Amino acid sequence: MTEARETEARETEARETDARETEARETDAPEPARDAGDRTARIAALREAYRADLDAGTDRFLGPRRTTCPWCSSGRLAPRLRTTDLLQHKPGRFTLEGCADCGHVFQNPQLTAEGLEFYYRDFYDGLGEQRMSGTFGGRAAMYRGRVEAMLPHDSAPKAWLDVGTGHGHFCATARTVLPGTVFDGLDFTDGVALAAREGRVDHAYRGAFPELAPTLASRYDVVSMFHYLEHSTDPDRELRAAHEAVRPGGHLLIEVPDPQSRYARLLGRWWLPWLQPQHLHFIPVANLRRRLAGLGFTVVAEQHAEAHDPVDLLAAVWLALDHTAPREDAPWLPARPGPLRRAARTALLLAGVPALLTATLLDRFAVRPLSRRLGLCNAYRLVARRQ
Repeated sequence: MTEARETEARETEARETDARETEARETDAPEPARDAGDRTARIAALREAYRADLDAGTDRFLGPRRTTCPWCSSGRLAPRLRTTDLLQHKPGRFTLEGCADCGHVFQNPQLTAEGLEFYYRDFYDGLGEQRMSGTFGGRAAMYRGRVEAMLPHDSAPKAWLDVGTGHGHFCATARTVLPGTVFDGLDFTDGVALAAREGRVDHAYRGAFPELAPTLASRYDVVSMFHYLEHSTDPDRELRAAHEAVRPGGHLLIEVPDPQSRYARLLGRWWLPWLQPQHLHFIPVANLRRRLAGLGFTVVAEQHAEAHDPVDLLAAVWLALDHTAPREDAPWLPARPGPLRRAARTALLLAGVPALLTATLLDRFAVRPLSRRLGLCNAYRLVARRQ
């Protein structure tokens, strides 16, 4: 499938999913008012559709395996990680491979447009919307740090485009730091429309960035991509779109997971930034710097400790506990868990509380101050100026 057709299919499926979710929201009570019984009813209503999707098997959600690196075209590939969906527990197995020449890590075989729709469904929106909104809405300090990374290079940008903005929580915090800046948001899901309705972004663009970029040419002083490129089927195409949208002399601000983090090897499949199957590409910092230079950008800042999110050990413990505990109810599971399974899950998670607390303390007070020195930073951030 060509990139254009894949993008079109992905957007069509996203629109259909959003339409179903919008209809459900219009006929149900607002999310905060829903009790556990109502959530159970919603899960039961979705189960038939999920079972129909799964009856044909999950292999059809993966495309053909690549024999060359998508970043440098080398044929020297080797498996890096094999895992399952550790967050939603949807069926399927996924492989990450690494390039021996450039270090690029990528999902291989990669999800098709149909696969992307299936595994994204009810993750950021639908059943997962309230959880994700709470997660992203409570990270104001991190968002301020991202804005402050730009201030030494442009202290008063007039227009800022946040690509992959989701529900727009970054923009809402950023305008408290830069009240004179217009913050626009772009995303291919309906979350960007919600961001506009809530006043978190000034203007919402819905769709694929490379398709929209020609209409945004040289419009922005800053374009940001925070943990966006790893979700893209073609990161290089996204970077070219960013070059088109940034005005000459403007800046591109990128933050992505660091596949060279020591945590990536120490924690293996329990390293949260692997986030399979949603994350498709992991770009070493040297690769991204060279690609930006080739596109006409000059990297003016590189940050590692500042981009580090101190949750690695906590997330690893939680993922392991959640994987071991009997599954909670979900529409992609064959049946609702009974009382004994629910009780067993609760008991195991309660038993894991001391480990979760210990991991939190280690993340924040032991590892965080030394993360850069020990090579444990889980992300990096680049600021690049368009020449």
